[in-house]
Amino acid sequence: MALNPTLAAVTRAIDERSRATRERYLDRIAQARAAGPRRNRLSCGNLAHGFAGCGDVDKQRLRDGVVPNLGIVTAYNDMLSAHQPYERYPELIRAAARARGATAEVAGGVPAMCDGVTQGRTGMELSLFSRDTIALATGVALSHDMFDAALYLGICDKIVPGLLIAALHFGHIPAVFVPAGPMPSGATNDEKARVRQRYAEGKATRAELLDVEARSYHAPGTCTFYGTANSNQMLMEIMGLQLPGSSFVHPNTALRDALTDAAVERALALTALGENWLPAGHVVDARAIVNGVVGLHATGGSTNHLLHLVAIARAAGLELHLEDFDALAGVVPLLARVYPNGSADVNQFHAAGGMGFLIAQLLDAGLLHGDVATIAGGGLERYRDAPSLGSGATLQWTPSTRESLDTNTLRPVEKAFRADGGLRLLSGNLGRAVIKVASVPDDRHTIEAPARVFDDQESVQKAFDRGEFTQDVVVVVRNQGPRANGMPELHKLTPALGVLQGRGLRVALVTDGRMSGASGKVPAAIHLTPEASCGGPIARLRDGDRVRVCALNGQVEALVDADEWNARTPVAADLAANQFGLGREMFAIFRAQVSTADTGATIFGVVE
Repeated sequence: MALNPTLAAVTRAIDERSRATRERYLDRIAQARAAGPRRNRLSCGNLAHGFAGCGDVDKQRLRDGVVPNLGIVTAYNDMLSAHQPYERYPELIRAAARARGATAEVAGGVPAMCDGVTQGRTGMELSLFSRDTIALATGVALSHDMFDAALYLGICDKIVPGLLIAALHFGHIPAVFVPAGPMPSGATNDEKARVRQRYAEGKATRAELLDVEARSYHAPGTCTFYGTANSNQMLMEIMGLQLPGSSFVHPNTALRDALTDAAVERALALTALGENWLPAGHVVDARAIVNGVVGLHATGGSTNHLLHLVAIARAAGLELHLEDFDALAGVVPLLARVYPNGSADVNQFHAAGGMGFLIAQLLDAGLLHGDVATIAGGGLERYRDAPSLGSGATLQWTPSTRESLDTNTLRPVEKAFRADGGLRLLSGNLGRAVIKVASVPDDRHTIEAPARVFDDQESVQKAFDRGEFTQDVVVVVRNQGPRANGMPELHKLTPALGVLQGRGLRVALVTDGRMSGASGKVPAAIHLTPEASCGGPIARLRDGDRVRVCALNGQVEALVDADEWNARTPVAADLAANQFGLGREMFAIFRAQVSTADTGATIFGVVE
């Protein structure tokens, strides 16, 4: 199948606008390779420090300096269910490397916060900034210059993007991402959503809510809904940075351990010490970035990646624009319905055919670049396959199913759930925003109603509790942008807004903040730029102004007389309370330096 012309045009546009920065980025990678393995040039004292803690076999191999040494960057902690399985990975990786005559060391650890724990709380204001903090911590880990390739152990929301940003800054080093997999299915997502909504209405007790939450999040592994964590796994696979079919295999299983062993084997094969050097900066090019955007649209993935993919592209010397997302959304069909875009979880998605089926469908429709570099080799064609254990527990890959095994969850292109993708760009006199429409009912794609304006989500919740929302409404929550308070997710509002929508009211949200990857059924114009704290137009809104949010025509507009609108002075909120407490004072430098949401909300510029 010929490449879709829109896909080709978007890729070409990214390449053309990024030509100068991408060339400089690739030149820097070439210079780093020409210098050869850095470990051999360390002083004796430097090198001795680098292997002092190793066992005798590893120590001798590092002294000799002729075999690859793998750096492990781990986001392990045992509070995050998704990251708890990583506790045993370093020893698995070291053993796999030793068995192949090489060595591996933990280069460093990075922080990993759980948005599920901080949702609706002060700690959420550090969440987005944790991505760039993780990138910085990864940079410190790799700065020892001891490693020929790196294995990245991370799953959740900001961790994978942060690790990848750093991997691209160290773009001369091969990078292999090693997933841990989802927990087994627990309470269904529909049951959880029902109890949450009943609790928001005062019809369920805290004990009932805690019971269903505990049955949903109940074991080691990733949460099973399709939020940012599982969107990360899809992206790493479709961008060729993880092994085929490895994203959604359960933790602590024989197949998962075999895939981890195979990841080590691939990392060793890609170093500059051999003939198949494949650095991270060569894997992530404009084609891989476009493949990632296509995967996001085709699966109804997390809105957070409208920030993360832009920041990732910048780290590779590429400029990805929101218009690129929007153009691709028009030609990429929605092939998956996984909660919150449907009732299934990621385990059901995997069982229905998973990534192998999805990638095969998109390749056959000309909606993916197949001629990309991947850690598995052989371009993206290899990613049609699914892993399994054959005789003697030998890892093997065989073609994934040609037919979806559950068409309520995963469909072929010709029977897609929607003809277009799940994420769209909005613009108007309020600025630019994005909206996820994959799970919004068709009759809610356009909302026009009076605004109720708030400066924080707690005030919205209090107004809901007082019964103030009795008519159609556009709820505006401003001063939630990156410079105001770190751009927290406002997922806490989802149950209340869902209740209003369930009562028959026409409801939308407009905010310069974020929504969780687990949100979606209420139309929400999010990531509004410019943000209120920078004098953005959202700061001019008043209670009662009619606001129009239209995903069909790409509008986010205040329907106010133009002369009156232009004469209004933006309201400046008192943000003093956002500046301290739970470590927020330490992140003042981030709030001062962070870029706008449409450029990735990052402290890093395009790599020069």
